[in-house]
Amino acid sequence: MTLWILALGWLALINLVTFQVWAADKRRAIRRERRVPEATLLRLCWLGGWPAALLSMRLFRHKSVKRDFKRRFNGIVWLHLLAIAATIIAFQTL
Repeated sequence: MTLWILALGWLALINLVTFQVWAADKRRAIRRERRVPEATLLRLCWLGGWPAALLSMRLFRHKSVKRDFKRRFNGIVWLHLLAIAATIIAFQTL
């Protein structure tokens, strides 16, 4: 049970950080200031922050046009969804 609590805590934290970083990057884009590197944004998604990134994409209309970025983002989301499905299936067979 402790592992699940730690996992949920991590997901809450990484999604909060991801949302804040994406919002800051959008503000910087509007102000024409130095931006957060795309690699950093994708790394946050890879670490579990993709739900917040998806919400940010919708709310701020941020990074929603760049095809290459969206392709990499979607790949991360699908890999995470497959891992979640595999975990659920594995726990059902125990």
